[in-house]
Amino acid sequence: MRRAAVTAPELHQTIFPPGTIQRSVVIRPGSLRIGFELRELWRSRDLLFFLIQRELKVRYKQAAIGVGWALIQPILTVAIFTLIFGHFAKMPSGGLPYVLFAFTAVLPWTYFSEAVRRGSTGLIGDADLIRRIYFPRLILPLAMTIAPLTDFLAGFLVLLGLLAWFQVPPTPYLLLLPLFLAIAVGLALAVGLWLGPLGVRYRDVTHALPFMMQVWMYASPVAYPLAIVPARWRLIYSLNPMVGVIGGFRWTLLHGDAPDARAVMISVIFIAAALVTGVFYFRRMERSFADVI
Repeated sequence: MRRAAVTAPELHQTIFPPGTIQRSVVIRPGSLRIGFELRELWRSRDLLFFLIQRELKVRYKQAAIGVGWALIQPILTVAIFTLIFGHFAKMPSGGLPYVLFAFTAVLPWTYFSEAVRRGSTGLIGDADLIRRIYFPRLILPLAMTIAPLTDFLAGFLVLLGLLAWFQVPPTPYLLLLPLFLAIAVGLALAVGLWLGPLGVRYRDVTHALPFMMQVWMYASPVAYPLAIVPARWRLIYSLNPMVGVIGGFRWTLLHGDAPDARAVMISVIFIAAALVTGVFYFRRMERSFADVI
């Protein structure tokens, strides 16, 4: 039995009978204004929470140790640094146990490197989601930056236990610790806003990222104190924002020397500029994500 051919007008009348109201939704790129972007993110806050939960579930799903992996990486790193730099190289630690000296630096660095890694590669990992539905793309690097904070909190509890074990009393400057953590979060988000779109267009970013983070770690006082840097280079060296973050952690937790206030202010200004320009760059490039990803 042959079926009669159906013309386009007849098909249109079948799907939309006469008298029905036809409505269409057109999705256009939003404004490049920061205020508009913040309102759009606020309206999509439920999606942000969902993506953060998804990151946590995927990271530890079907893992025998589970959340314990959040502690294994910093603990093993501190153990290696203590053995090589503290025991063999006799690296100075300001009269403090080297394990504390290293842990207070490894903890913020582990968060920062993980947040940068996720924020820079998250767009590629969510390629199917980007191609299928519309949502503020800025939510992806934001979620990838916030999710590793749970690992940081788990490691911070271990650090508090070590401080109690070595009888290091808390200081009033401990109240400033969230400020230095906020600097690390802002820096990780800024790097993700720039490297994420670049990674979509040039996959070389994914290959170069581990090497870049390794160089950045050795350019930061994670395994060694800032005091070994020559005085004439110290201000330029402190322009690395993670120098102020690590120095701030050691200052607030271990009664160490206060970080250079000028370097911290320059770092904050640099991060603020990188965030603002990163949002504009991200919004400009996101229009082509679905085509090239």
